[in-house]
Amino acid sequence: MRTLITGISGFVGSYLAESLLAQGVEVWGTHQPGANIDNLQGLVNRVNLLEYDLLSNQGAELIARVQPEIVFHLAAQSSVGRSWDDKEETINANVNGTVRLLEGIRETGIEPRILLIGSAEEYGLVKPEETPIKEGNPMRPLSPYGVSKLAAGLLALQYHRAYGLEVIHVRAFNHIGPRQALGFVTSDFAKQVAEIEACLLEPVIMVGNLEAQRDFTDVRDVVRAYRLLADRGKPGEIYNVASGKGVPVARVLEILLSLAKVPIRVEKDPARMRPSDVPILVGDISKIQAETGWQPEISLEQSLQEVLDYWRNHINKVHN
Repeated sequence: MRTLITGISGFVGSYLAESLLAQGVEVWGTHQPGANIDNLQGLVNRVNLLEYDLLSNQGAELIARVQPEIVFHLAAQSSVGRSWDDKEETINANVNGTVRLLEGIRETGIEPRILLIGSAEEYGLVKPEETPIKEGNPMRPLSPYGVSKLAAGLLALQYHRAYGLEVIHVRAFNHIGPRQALGFVTSDFAKQVAEIEACLLEPVIMVGNLEAQRDFTDVRDVVRAYRLLADRGKPGEIYNVASGKGVPVARVLEILLSLAKVPIRVEKDPARMRPSDVPILVGDISKIQAETGWQPEISLEQSLQEVLDYWRNHINKVHN
C-alpha cells in the first residue's frame, strides 16, 4: 500500500505517518518549501519527503510521481485565530490549494481514495437543540477558517459527483496531543503552565472565552479514525471524527491547573476574544462508529497530562 500525506510535517501528519509506518505502509509526504520538519524526528529516513507548494500547478506531477493508492489531504492553514488575521492566506491555502491538488489527481487519471480533512468549524453557529451535531446539520460557519473548510469540502464532493474521484470528507472536531503548535487552546495553556513552573512567567494565565464548549479527541485516536475511513468509508460521504462529549474550555484549564506544581491565577484578557466564536461544538459519531467500528480510547485527562509533560520537556531543553 502506498499513501501520500499532504502536510506530513504538521501535528496530525506526523502522527498519521507514524501510525501508517507501524502498519507496514509505504508513506510519502509533502511539506511546504522551507517548512520546519521537527515533528518528523526519527521518521525522516523512513518516509519519502517532497517539498510541495499547495498553490503551485504541480499537482499532476506530484501524483504521477508518487502513484498513491490513498491520499490524506491534511495540508492547510489550520488556525481559526490566524484566519482572522490573514483571511486571504486562509482561503488560498484551504480552498485553492485543495482544488489544485484535486485537479492534479483528475489530470493524471490515477484513482486513489482521497481523505479530505475538514473541520467542525464548518458547522459554526449550532443551536443547543442541534447537539450532538450530525453530518447533515445546517452549515453556519463563524470564521474565515470555517468558511474555507466548508468551501473546500463542497468542491471536493463536487469532484466526486462530476469526475468520480473517490473523495471522503471528514469533519474533525478539536484534536489534541503532544507536538501540537501554539495557537490552539490546550497547547497555549500547557506552555504557560510549564513556563510558570520554570519561573519564566509570573504565576498568572491570561484567557479569552472559557465558556465555549468543545469536543476534544486525542490525536492518536483521530489518526486511527482516518485510517479506518480510508479503508471503509464511502466515497461521496461526510463523517464526523469526535469524542461525542462536550467540554467547556474552562474545564480544560481546570485540569491543567490541577496538574501544575505551583499555584496559578487566571485573569481575563479582552484582547484574546475573537470577533465571533462558536459557542458549542459537540459531534455525533454514530455514523463513523456504525461503518468502521471506531471509537476514541484515550481520555482527556491522559491527553492533557501528556501535553503538559511535552511542554515541560521542551522548555527544559530550551532553557537548560
